[in-house]
Amino acid sequence: MPQLLAIDTSSAWCSVALSLDHQDPILRHEEVSAGASRLLLPWIDEVLAQANQSLASLDAIAIGIGPGAFTGVRLGIAAVQGLALSTDLPVIPVVSLDAIAAQATKSAQFKEHDPQHFVVAIDARMEEIYWAKYRSNGMDCLPIRISEIQLSKPEDIDLDQVDYLAGSALKAYESRLFGRYSLPAQACDGDIAISALGILDYAKQLWAEGKQIPVTNLEPLYIRNKVALTTAEREAIFSQGVDGG
Repeated sequence: MPQLLAIDTSSAWCSVALSLDHQDPILRHEEVSAGASRLLLPWIDEVLAQANQSLASLDAIAIGIGPGAFTGVRLGIAAVQGLALSTDLPVIPVVSLDAIAAQATKSAQFKEHDPQHFVVAIDARMEEIYWAKYRSNGMDCLPIRISEIQLSKPEDIDLDQVDYLAGSALKAYESRLFGRYSLPAQACDGDIAISALGILDYAKQLWAEGKQIPVTNLEPLYIRNKVALTTAEREAIFSQGVDGG
């Protein structure tokens, strides 16, 4: 098994996990609002010290790349860029919604309901949500994303043939999500929040598939294009002489 450090700061939670061989991961995970910038690096030092490991001894660093809070995603990306460059480690980018989906399938509520298809939907602010559809893939396997990641008004979420809904959008916009569809209360989990443990779950699979990348290729995942552009998009705009504001 790869030895991985996983980080996520894409929400109001700061989350750091360290996975070593077949041991249980070491986790620091707290709701900190705007405090992640102060806590992230000390927490990384803390989990490494607890395991008596150095950062350079690991195989890779996994990072939640969004979608999520703009400043939080940028904080995590910047931290990983510095850490990976200083140790020449590869990185494993993980989509935040995929990490939440992995966590959701492990809950007792999910297992009891045993859905075949489900949606992860999180609050995107500005009266919008990020969401994607998933298919369950067996008890011991990660779920499979079967749609593109969407940004929409809560009323425009597609819950057709969906058996379960998880994510922060439930608490933020519950009354607006079920105009055309309805789900029983036991098929809704609005308490789940992204954790570095979900980042780890997906990162292990991506590592096995050889999808680690050089840190120089690391980019945040922006779904709301008007908030920010990727480096490639900015270069394309500048090369065409177009004002991207």
